[in-house]
Amino acid sequence: MAKKMCQFEGCSNITERGKYCSEHTASRKFKRAKRKKHNAYHHENKPYYHSQRWKTVCAIVDLRENNCCQRCHRYVFGKYKHHHHIKPIKLDATLAFDPENIMLLCSDCHPIVEHEQEEKRPKVYPSYFTPPTPTQNG
Repeated sequence: MAKKMCQFEGCSNITERGKYCSEHTASRKFKRAKRKKHNAYHHENKPYYHSQRWKTVCAIVDLRENNCCQRCHRYVFGKYKHHHHIKPIKLDATLAFDPENIMLLCSDCHPIVEHEQEEKRPKVYPSYFTPPTPTQNG
């Protein structure tokens, strides 16, 4: 088996197999273990999203929307297909499985629509945009 240099930047150790020497293989595994798994669903809503009823409603919405994002009108499929509640479950749980309350969005447009629906306005510091008021001396 051919020996080669460790691929870790600045390392001059020799390795017989793999890209990294034993010292850097261990450190890379440690970094991978720290990474959190990103979950798109809110934890309190998981029971809705894992039910057969939800899958059926999603299929109905997909047919109605012709598998196209309702914001940018691109064809979406697989993990890029997001089903968005117009009125959130936390506000009205009775509409969780109502196809009229669900719209199909692509993964790019979903966060934009979510942000547009937030009741809180984004923080803007007006002092950066308005000229300072003159102070009166005297």
